[in-house]
Amino acid sequence: MSPVETLRDRALRAAAEVVDPEIPVLTIADLGVLREVREVDGTVEVLITPTYSGCPAMNMIALEVEMALERAGLPRARVRTVLSPAWTTDWMTEEGRRKLRDYGIAPPGRTGGRRALFGEEAVACPQCGSTRTERLAEFGSTSCKALWRCLACREPFDHFRCH
Repeated sequence: MSPVETLRDRALRAAAEVVDPEIPVLTIADLGVLREVREVDGTVEVLITPTYSGCPAMNMIALEVEMALERAGLPRARVRTVLSPAWTTDWMTEEGRRKLRDYGIAPPGRTGGRRALFGEEAVACPQCGSTRTERLAEFGSTSCKALWRCLACREPFDHFRCH
């Protein structure tokens, strides 16, 4: 293994452990926000993409990545926010989707298909699994989640919105 690979691997491991400040059970790697780690002119550069362009958590995420890299012995590393291509819920890992469900947040479905075209969503309740659910509000506890209610168990829950 070359020194460049070791540097990159160390930076990737450190950055991948940073958690989302709004959903602390997810890492930025789980979310797909961590897009790339590369070595440029002897310096590590980490690319992150927000879940949406106005995400208020991105400044905190960038700061947390910088601090994680410094703790890993990479004090001159740079964190860069990249808006294109736009983030999509398809970038979330299956592990991230499982963590959301276990935390009580309905994970997003895969984008595309007939349901996405016509705005028909069948969201399973993370408490009981029923798909007899209804959206109460377009936005939930954060802008990336919508507020839903299960008609079977009557529990409210957040659903991570697809985009």
